[in-house]
Order: sequence, then C-alpha cells, then structure tokens
Amino acid sequence: MSGDRLKRALTVNDILNKKYELLDFKGDWYDAFDQPEGRGLWFVWGNSGNGKTSFLLQMMKEFARLGKRMLMNSLEEGAGHTIHKALLREGMSVLNRKLLIVNESMEQLDIRLSKRKSPEIVFIDSFQYARMSFWEWVGFLEKHPDKLIVVISQADGKKPMGRPAVSTMYHASLKIWVEGYKAFSKGRYIGQNGGTYTIYEKGAKLYHGTE
Repeated sequence: MSGDRLKRALTVNDILNKKYELLDFKGDWYDAFDQPEGRGLWFVWGNSGNGKTSFLLQMMKEFARLGKRMLMNSLEEGAGHTIHKALLREGMSVLNRKLLIVNESMEQLDIRLSKRKSPEIVFIDSFQYARMSFWEWVGFLEKHPDKLIVVISQADGKKPMGRPAVSTMYHASLKIWVEGYKAFSKGRYIGQNGGTYTIYEKGAKLYHGTE
C-alpha cells in the first residue's frame, strides 16, 4: 500500500478556478433547471401516462438547439409503433441526424461510446431493462466521464422502481420526477421558477388544477 500514488488533493481555489461545461438552457428550460453541467448522470422517473416520453423528446429538441449529438438506447420499446407515434407527435423529424436510435445491450452501448466522435448525450430507456446493479452503473459512468447519460426509470408509487434504481437516482446530479404532464427538479439544479417544467399545458391543468 505504501507504494500507491495518491491523487493530488484540491485546494479551494482549484475548485473555484475550475471551468465547467454548462448547458446554455433558454426559456422554460432555464426557468426550471438553470444551467446544469453537460456531463454526468441525470435520472428521470414517473408512472406511465404522465408525459415522460414527451418530456424527453422535448429535452432532445433543446439539446439539438445547443448543437449536441444524441443517441437513444430504446431498450424497452425498440423502434416500435409507440415510439413512432411519439416522434410524430413531437415533430422530431427536425432533429434529423442529431439523434440516433438504437436497441442494443449495455455492453454494445459501452463499445459504441468508447469510439471517437460518439454522441455527447445518451438516453437510456429504461433503467429496469438495462438490468444493471447500482455499482455497474457507477462503473459505466466512470468509463464515460465526458458524456451526459440520461436514464429513464419506471416508478413504484413516487419512487423509482427497485432498490438499484433508487440508489442510482440518488447518485444523479439532476433528478427529475414527472407527474401529471409536469417535470419537477429534485436534484442540484433548480431554476428561478422553483424547478417546474410544463410538458403539456392542457393536461397539466386538468391534473393539477389551474393554480
């Protein structure tokens, strides 16, 4: 053990002088989520029928505005008809080559992300279909520190479904709960409106009321 080389400890000024790659969110995105760091782990969860898919597609449009290259690993639905309908509903054809969609194992995704010029932002749908433990997720993230990984999870009540999902959610820098066509920031980035993004105005009013 005495021969192991330790990493240099950082001073306060090291941290204060560090440059971070922040996402230049605008409008409703900035109001809800401020300007989060463009790498690491984001965790999105919610029950079926509350607007998770629409929220993610709208998020992709905002990333496209920022010029980001994205990939979605659609483990749960593949390229099925429900994905087709969602892409049409949200007008996703405007993204063209900025978004690639695959249905592959996490091992295959790991290889893809290790290549040069691989996508900067990766969506994984869903946590449960990835079939990985919390520590496997930690290892995956450590292998790709320059990526932003957005994980979508099924829910059990108001919690992510399963203990590994709960642990991974706590590990995320941005935690987003989706309910009644609204997305609520539960993580480290909360914008000036208190961290709420409205996915679908009419549906949100019917669910939450007009207040």
